[in-house]
Amino acid sequence: MREYVNRKDSQKKVYFNDRFKTPNRLTRLDVDSDEIFKGDLEKLSSKFKINDAYIEAGQMVVWIEPEDNTKVLKFLKNHLFYNNLTEMSAVDFLESRGEFEIFYQMLSMKKRKRMRVKFSIKEQEAIKSATDIYKSADWAEREVYDMFGVVITGHPYMKRILMPDDWSGFPLRKSYPLHGDESAQWYEIDHIYGKEYRDVIGPEIRDAGLIEKENTRGYARIGKEVHFDEPYSDEPSKITEYQEERGVFLIKKIKKSKSVTLKKRH
Repeated sequence: MREYVNRKDSQKKVYFNDRFKTPNRLTRLDVDSDEIFKGDLEKLSSKFKINDAYIEAGQMVVWIEPEDNTKVLKFLKNHLFYNNLTEMSAVDFLESRGEFEIFYQMLSMKKRKRMRVKFSIKEQEAIKSATDIYKSADWAEREVYDMFGVVITGHPYMKRILMPDDWSGFPLRKSYPLHGDESAQWYEIDHIYGKEYRDVIGPEIRDAGLIEKENTRGYARIGKEVHFDEPYSDEPSKITEYQEERGVFLIKKIKKSKSVTLKKRH
């Protein structure tokens, strides 16, 4: 398979323009406005370096140092009752800031509070695995590696989880083409049938918005109305009834021959 070529900022060049509205930033509140979060932050600050903290969308957001990630998570679980790691992922800011933003979404059932732990890392910088603290981190960390290329040390099985092992590139990076690169068009054909079938089958169509009127299996009513999976034809539609063969229970069957076109609205 061909090595993936980085197409820097390709999505922005092709798809972004001024008609897309940039959403307004959520209101940020001071941590002192919530007694529970205030107490949690005081205990965290006594043990770890906190770069920033605020309340946003009803949850406390705490920015920490990357090397403290597992220590902070262990402290949250053992001392502050944040027993659930509901999500862990990354955001690609390589183009604008040259880094990834890593976040952990925490939940305390006892306090009925949510907390988000964040930090930033460089592209080649590795982070420590939290699988020994939260079992839910297992698949989440593998997905972060698979989709973004973030290496996580100490994980018991650090390999791709969604994409094939020999896939080139990381699909959730903003520099990755929306429909995959050129080699992605041939990946399944090459691996299932062999490269000799490229001319027979043709490349995979990766445009999710493509509609073909000749495709009466996927789209039964494009252009001319035909029955499901019938050959497409430009001839006038032969369908004269607007219901299934057996009709619909308690509903009178409607035929095209008995339809009336209103000249004006009542």
